[in-house]
Amino acid sequence: MKQLLWTGTLDTIKIVLTSTFFASLGGLPLGILLTIWKKDNIAPFPLGEKILAWIINIVRSIPFIILIIALLPLIRIIVGKGYGVQASIFALSVGAIPFVARVVESALLEVDDLLIKAAITMGATPLQIILKVYLVEALPNLIRSLSLTMITLVGYAAMAGVVGGGGLGDIAIRYGLHRGEHNVMFMTIIIMIVMVQVVQTLFNIIADRIDKRRV
Repeated sequence: MKQLLWTGTLDTIKIVLTSTFFASLGGLPLGILLTIWKKDNIAPFPLGEKILAWIINIVRSIPFIILIIALLPLIRIIVGKGYGVQASIFALSVGAIPFVARVVESALLEVDDLLIKAAITMGATPLQIILKVYLVEALPNLIRSLSLTMITLVGYAAMAGVVGGGGLGDIAIRYGLHRGEHNVMFMTIIIMIVMVQVVQTLFNIIADRIDKRRV
């Protein structure tokens, strides 16, 4: 059982880290577009912003477990099967992209408007403002948002166990629920709590250090 839990823990870590990477890869540019396309921002495109926000809100409103089931045909085509670690990574990446887009948007909107206006006055291009003002100034909040994404994906990874997604969630379902081995269920809960606490603490430390360096 120790080996089973160890393997499940490693699979969960792999699922969370990989899906966080791909979700950030897709969500970061969407969050930037949601920000700069707003009225009176550096690249106003209100219609595009409304359409993008509408699509993101629709995907976010779908419960994750239902989204996994809906994605199963596509997962089978891309991954080759509808279960296991790779299938979970694909489903979690897709499901988390809208979440990442919104937390990135929130972090960027906290950047002081005076800094943006100063950059515009100095002749900075929209791309320069994004790279050298928005992303730099919002970095601590973006890091905290990344930790929030990873914590959310720990929960998503557990839910993926319902459809055989691998990791601790799969172990909790197969052994804790179906076989009534409550000690296994208890251990998976403890491990996931520890994972969440480690992620939260680590990213808070990194964000705080970046804040101090900027003072």
